[in-house]
Amino acid sequence: MGRLDGKVALITGAARGQGAAAARRFVAEGARVTIADVLDDEGKALADELGAAYQHLDVSSEDDWAAAVERTVDEFGSLTVLVNNAGILHFSELAKTSLADYERVIRVNQIGAFLGMRSVVEPMSHAGAGSIVNVSSVEGLAGMPYLVAYTASKFAIRGMTKVAALELGRKGIRVNSVHPGMIDTAMVSEAAGGAEIDTSWVGKKVALGRVGQPEEIASLVVFLASDESSYSTGAEFVADGGATATHALKM
Repeated sequence: MGRLDGKVALITGAARGQGAAAARRFVAEGARVTIADVLDDEGKALADELGAAYQHLDVSSEDDWAAAVERTVDEFGSLTVLVNNAGILHFSELAKTSLADYERVIRVNQIGAFLGMRSVVEPMSHAGAGSIVNVSSVEGLAGMPYLVAYTASKFAIRGMTKVAALELGRKGIRVNSVHPGMIDTAMVSEAAGGAEIDTSWVGKKVALGRVGQPEEIASLVVFLASDESSYSTGAEFVADGGATATHALKM
């Protein structure tokens, strides 16, 4: 018996990285899954491999969200788990951050999470229960130089999570945020224009002495999607190797 038997999940940004790792774990634990992304070839290939559904989804588009939710309900009969995982990163110091770049990050990370939560209220209410997992970041807990837009978006996700949890609890819908630290995915290199970036030095700065793996975040997301976390809502779950356990005076 799987930990997610009977669950129907929509996972955004699921063609690769953390989202793909979550999709693999969800299917292995018995969930029926819609993989959603803008990377159609990679997303379809993963869906075919896992026996999942694939749906093109630009998370900043209201129409795309409506189509993704409708597709999931039509395909599987309900929708009980949403993982708002899609996100982008942009490096720039405050004084040199263009409005266009700031808005681009906000549209995907913050507005995408808002639209996702709003889109699943009706099907989850109809199902009588649900779990929304919003992927924030350690930059949703503390600031990071050169990440003004990303940090703003991740703090917003943290705050929206709490509002949604308060509003939706009586409908049986739980809402929690996940705050990963440095995870071994392509996000950093893509934000750097595709250049290969050595992140091992970051791992050496945290208590566990290494960067995290996507599968480790997937394990946390599975817990929050499952009934094992039935009394958890409006909460922050951190998986950062100990990065936020310290402060600026660390020697």
